[in-house]
Amino acid sequence: ASSEAEMTGQRTTREWQELDAAHHWHPFSDTKALNAEGSRVITRAEGCHVWDSDGHRILDGMAGLWCVNVGYGRTELAEVAYRQMCELPFYNCFFKTTHPTAAELAARIAEVAPPHMRRVFFTGSGSEANDTVLRLVRRYWDVMGQPERQTVISRWNAYHGSTMAGASLGGMKPMHAQGGLPIPGIAHIRQPYWFAEGREMDRDAFGLLCAQALEDKILELGPERVAAFIGEPVQGAGGVVIPPATYWPEIQRICRKYGILLVTDEVICGFGRLGTWFGAQHFGLEPDLMPIAKGLSSGYAPIGGVVIGDRVAKAVIDAGGDFNHGYTYSGHPVACAVAAENLRILKEEGIVDRVRTHTAGYFAQRWAELADHPLVGEARSVGLMGALELVADKRTMTPFTKEGETGLICREFCFREGLIMRAVRDCMIVAPPLVIRDSEIDELVRLARRCLDLTLARLRGETKLAA
Repeated sequence: ASSEAEMTGQRTTREWQELDAAHHWHPFSDTKALNAEGSRVITRAEGCHVWDSDGHRILDGMAGLWCVNVGYGRTELAEVAYRQMCELPFYNCFFKTTHPTAAELAARIAEVAPPHMRRVFFTGSGSEANDTVLRLVRRYWDVMGQPERQTVISRWNAYHGSTMAGASLGGMKPMHAQGGLPIPGIAHIRQPYWFAEGREMDRDAFGLLCAQALEDKILELGPERVAAFIGEPVQGAGGVVIPPATYWPEIQRICRKYGILLVTDEVICGFGRLGTWFGAQHFGLEPDLMPIAKGLSSGYAPIGGVVIGDRVAKAVIDAGGDFNHGYTYSGHPVACAVAAENLRILKEEGIVDRVRTHTAGYFAQRWAELADHPLVGEARSVGLMGALELVADKRTMTPFTKEGETGLICREFCFREGLIMRAVRDCMIVAPPLVIRDSEIDELVRLARRCLDLTLARLRGETKLAA
């Protein structure tokens, strides 16, 4: 009976949790505490909703992990994967070899990328993409005869992946506390987080102040030693940090002034999240490199890459010889086929255009209504990304004494009430699938308010809302 259950997947929730606890080590988790509590077991999904092993229906306000842009249950993607697996399940792109899906996907990405960015280096993830960025940036300056340009400047509270290079480029101090990070040649500056760090200032003035930190750091290190600046157009895992309007134009001006490369990390913002194909386009930027992943395949297959500007590509291709870097799964045939079909869906169904012309605006309108809640200090959004800053005192915007505790309380109420909303410290964030309907946005906002009410009741020691 147990053998039949294993083959059909018919285990109880408790059996899945025990199996998981015995063998599965989760990312970014306290494994001991998680195993004692038991993992949440998600078994199926459709559209913008997922179901757990007990049959509870949950609105996925995080699109998986910022990635399921076209929603769940797209049979076209499954069928493309099946056909490709039957025809060519794997071959590598080493040794003077390519295959049709890698070439086709690179061309499709180039069609929607900024016009000066026409080449793609494929990886298996966003973390690998940012490892590639570091290698490519330094190789570029080698070829340009300036090998001393080694340092990449990033920002505190940025997220650029979890590998040694990715975690170093990121500015997450809890990650840096483990594993001897950051590695040499990485520097960090302040972030443009107005609510947390600049409320006493005008937003535009604060944006310029934060951008000035880049020039200050370049001069401190020596312009001849700085290779690039990397930043997410909107900091995702940092708490949906939307920079003031003045910030990115000034960052770009400073990069051009000193000749350093500009890298916009598009792993989250790419492929429609802000209503443009890439976040750089939303902010009017002309980056030299764009790491990509997540929405490239809508999470249906693991794939990432780096979109490369002509300036870098020409130098390294013309004079660099072998670029001694790559991965077994660079340009994986099945992942490329799925990603190419995903881009077709995004384009032909007008999903990116609809986010820009309708959905983002409707979401912004409804999300802003949550600003009146007693717990909410700020409700902000851009595209289909939103954040709620939870505060202990709305009048003074005083934060909670135990940072992160209230956010976790709210997150647990969200799961119980049928909503996935992520907690970053005491900031609640969402980034739903791009195909979310107006009625589902209404559902998301209604559930978010319900969970805020439950959280407030818990903080006040009340029980009447907890039923």
